[in-house]
Order: sequence, then C-alpha cells, then structure tokens
Amino acid sequence: MLNRRRFVGLAGCAVAGVRAFGQTTPSVATGRVSVMMWTLKDRGTFAENLELVARAGYRRMELVNEWEGWSEAEWTRLLRRMRELGVGVDAIAALGLGFAVPGGGNAYVEGLHALLPIAKRLGAAQVILLSGPVVAGVADGVQYKAAVDALGRAAGVLAGAGLVGVIEPVDRLEQPHIYLDGVTEAFRMVEEVGSPALKVLYDVYHEQRTHGNLTEKLRLHIGNVGLIHVAEVPGRHQPGMGEIAYGEIYEELKRLAYKGLVAMEFYPVGDVVEVLRRAREECEEALD
Repeated sequence: MLNRRRFVGLAGCAVAGVRAFGQTTPSVATGRVSVMMWTLKDRGTFAENLELVARAGYRRMELVNEWEGWSEAEWTRLLRRMRELGVGVDAIAALGLGFAVPGGGNAYVEGLHALLPIAKRLGAAQVILLSGPVVAGVADGVQYKAAVDALGRAAGVLAGAGLVGVIEPVDRLEQPHIYLDGVTEAFRMVEEVGSPALKVLYDVYHEQRTHGNLTEKLRLHIGNVGLIHVAEVPGRHQPGMGEIAYGEIYEELKRLAYKGLVAMEFYPVGDVVEVLRRAREECEEALD
C-alpha cells in the first residue's frame, strides 16, 4: 500500500512527466477483454510481461502500481513500447486511498486529484476505488455514510477529468479488515450517489468466495456495472480450473447486453501466453 505522502509524490513525478513528454500517452486501447498485470509479476519484469500480453492478443491491460519507481527514461521507453505493441491501459487502481474512512473525505479527494496525472499519462479511462479498512469503535452506519459522502465528491472529480470510478469490494478471506466486502452494498452506494462517473467493479472471484448468487445480482444491477474481473475459485487461476461456471456468466452478460470490459485477474497455470489467449478468446466468443 502507498501512504498518502508517497502517493502524492509519485503523482508529482507523473505531472512533470506529462509536461515533459506530453505526446507519450499510449493510443486508445481496443477490444472487450483486458488483463490485470499484477497477476504476472512473478513471471518477469513489466516490460517482459507486456510482451507476453501482446503475444496473447490483448490490446488492453490494467495496472495497480507498476509505475512506481519508473525513471523518466523508463516512462518514455515503456509508453513507446506500449504504442508499438498496440496495448493500452484501461484502468488503474487507487491504492493507498480508502473512501470509507470517517473524517477522511478531504484526504481522499486530495489523493484522487494527485492520481489524475498518472491516469492521463497512461491513457486510463477508469480508476479502481477501494474502501479501506473497517474502523474500530465507530457506530453502525458511520462508515457507510462516510463512503457515500467521499464517493459523491470523488464522482465530481472524476467526471471533471473525463474518468469513471469503479468501486471494488474485496472478500474478507483475502483482506480480513476490509470494509466493503460485497457488491450488494457497493450497488447501494452507487445508486445513492447517482452519478454516471461512478460504477461497481463486479469481481466474480471475490463475490463468489463469500457471497455467491452471482448471476442474479448481475441481472438486478447490470446498469451500474462498470467492469468485470475474472478468476477461478479456489486458487485464483484461469476459468475452468474451479467451481465458477464462467460460460454461464458470459452468456448472462451477453443476454444483459453488457458493453463494458472484462479483465482477466488470475494466476495462469501452464504456458502464460496460451492460457491468457484461451481465456480471452473464450470470453470474446461468448460475448460476441
């Protein structure tokens, strides 16, 4: 996790980079299926994994904090290579920021403002937003209200920058202290804020681990789904290695005329390029 001071400092570096290299933003990504790059971090460097993703036929990817520590020379080189390969960034994650912290709204909005130059330089259209931890000792409903207030302000910031925020619940088997752990409450927050700049990231893996009932919630709330994440339960591997019927999930998304992105966020078992290619093709064929 980034602390806020370091987060703002990194964003400042990105601002300087945008000014110095304003033409280095990758071209707009194409296609319906993306890949979350952090899942490949043990396979090689970011540059090496970029090549693997391109070989697997992806034209989109999502980043968490891969840009941390990039020198200006690395920024320029990597953005150039992304353009050459035709792979763009569709979403980045706002690590270190928590929207459900009582009294933390000003700091949250400040941190989000600091992230905007990074999103611009990478060409990302979406920002993944996390709730932060449960705060001990506060009354019921306090964190929910803090979340709605902070997200309402965040939606204004994002709309002004031409971006969409997608709020991601995370299961408490993975993060025991996370506040927002399911999509039902996330959808309620989005409905209460009522801004087109705020949607829900429906992570099928996280939702299945502790809540299940996957397709019904898609049917009820598809208009507020801004992004889908894919991984199997258990193990966080590729579709077909666990208990989730992804064929049925994809068919439901097609029936519901879902037009957003689907991002692969799993640890590949087997040949990385072939596994990623197969996952992409299965999803694309089902949604077409």
